[in-house]
Amino acid sequence: MNFFLKSISYILHPLLMPLVGAIIYFTSAPRYIPNDIIRIKVFGLLILTVLIPIVLFFFLKSFGTITSIHLEETKQRKIPLLLQSILLIVAIKMIIDVYHYPELYFFFLGILFSSLSAIFMVLFSIKASLHMIGISGVTMFTVALSIHFGMNLTLLITSLMIANGLVATSRLHCKAHTNLELILGFLIGVIPQLTLINFWL
Repeated sequence: MNFFLKSISYILHPLLMPLVGAIIYFTSAPRYIPNDIIRIKVFGLLILTVLIPIVLFFFLKSFGTITSIHLEETKQRKIPLLLQSILLIVAIKMIIDVYHYPELYFFFLGILFSSLSAIFMVLFSIKASLHMIGISGVTMFTVALSIHFGMNLTLLITSLMIANGLVATSRLHCKAHTNLELILGFLIGVIPQLTLINFWL
């Protein structure tokens, strides 16, 4: 059980959540999108939101700026979150067209706002759970997609809700966060998505 709960923090790492949301969108949206376009978009997002951040992590770790990919210490979060925000802006500008993929565009814009909110919290030495921000944002986006397209995504939404519980349990088990930090992370993930739904739902 100990191994399982610890592995959840890696399997459902916040770095993966933008890509997960994009995959859910491309596999669920009932509109024709050529497979070649989907592959290009997903590959581009993989590079910008996963591979480059991993490279930057090792770069920052080599300089002693951060010590863990989970960014347990509040003071170590500012630079990685700023870099992530810049990469999200690049993804929004270069990969996601608001006219062709409005739902995905506002999903990533919501992630950007969540990231900026987390940076704002760091300024006050508040450590919101980045894991909860990631998984809760994807969950809210999936619920909105289900309503928007009139699709039955009950199984997927249920799985994501279970994932929310597993992430919270994992972070508590690892003593990485308090209950308040988990709730704060959940709200920072959900509220931007919920707010931006008004532009596309």
